[in-house]
Amino acid sequence: MAIGDIIVGTDIGTSKVSLVIGEVNNFNQIEVLCTTSCKCSGIKKGKIVDENEIVSAISRLIKEAESETEMEINSTYLTIPGKYVTIVQNSVTKEAKDKYSGISGKDVSSAISLVKDIDVPEGMQIIDIVTDEFILDNGKVVADPIGSLSSSFTIKAQIVLADREYMKQLASIFRKADIDIDGLVPVTLAERTLMLDGNELNDNVMLLDIGAGNTDIGVFEGLAFTYTNTIPLGGDNITRDIALVLNISDEEADRLKRQYGLALKSFIDNDNEILLNTCKDENKKVIKSSELIEIIEARIEEIFSLVNKDITAQGIKPRINNVILTGQGVTTISKSDVAGKIILNIPVKISTGRLVSTIRPEYRTAYALVRYIASRPFAKNLSSSIDSKTKENIFQHILERIKEFFYS
Repeated sequence: MAIGDIIVGTDIGTSKVSLVIGEVNNFNQIEVLCTTSCKCSGIKKGKIVDENEIVSAISRLIKEAESETEMEINSTYLTIPGKYVTIVQNSVTKEAKDKYSGISGKDVSSAISLVKDIDVPEGMQIIDIVTDEFILDNGKVVADPIGSLSSSFTIKAQIVLADREYMKQLASIFRKADIDIDGLVPVTLAERTLMLDGNELNDNVMLLDIGAGNTDIGVFEGLAFTYTNTIPLGGDNITRDIALVLNISDEEADRLKRQYGLALKSFIDNDNEILLNTCKDENKKVIKSSELIEIIEARIEEIFSLVNKDITAQGIKPRINNVILTGQGVTTISKSDVAGKIILNIPVKISTGRLVSTIRPEYRTAYALVRYIASRPFAKNLSSSIDSKTKENIFQHILERIKEFFYS
């Protein structure tokens, strides 16, 4: 990361849009300059259903951030749901230009250019290259080979591809908001270093971000980012289930979910009576707490079952040692980790990443995105644009920024 880089990160979720601006300070840490968020329902089940609502939300956040920071914001990095992402593993071996001087930055840049030379499936576009490891000619594995005395080295990397149609939808939205897109990063890849602790970063783990309307899956095998996808269910589905079954308002359903949130009926201590304030059926104004929790349990079981089905179909479940839960959709519901362990048959825990508790839940993904961008190795240009400039074709600008994103 470069001292003074200012990075704008935006996360478009199913219930809200969040924006975080961070600056790399003299200690190579992220100093948060601004956080802002607003409700937005322009995405349903992972699909953009109302571009204008998203445009309005983004424009509002940009205006608020500009007012707070006294900056003119022209660009931002974005998260992208796993359902629009494909990961391709690749490796290449590169000869060092001068083995007596050590591997240079140009050698690494050249290797990255070679490793991204793959057959890109139709309808997809490269958005990121995640370097996994570098292997020197003596077999030693290093995170950064620059300066190592080696006649050659092998780079292992993941080529991250995104759906071009979804990218064009995003380009259309941000064109209307008069904002450029610096780059796109899968949700769980952005969250990895924030949500996982030191030991988990080197383990084979699945990160599950259960949000309002989506559950994003990210599988990491050591440093390698091996799989991502999106299940179109989340915490809002639990709220709607409660409202529908009990015939009450969404507002009361959400309040009850938060007040009595428990993922497993078997953990009930006292089966108390609950008075339903907005129920239209006079005969069902009072229920037992077990009836409420049974509704919650059924939907949580479905979410974990769909995740289990997905990772089993992909053949990656046997390689996952631990599952880490994050997201506002389910982590506020007690024993959700226990429910996950029962269904997945893999150890499950709520995220205990060192910085997780210091960031308010609504900003965590956007903040994680800023951290991810700031920590990218071998990148040429990280800073978002905060200077006025002539607008160009925004989709082409995305591609140009992504090119800069790769190379030193």
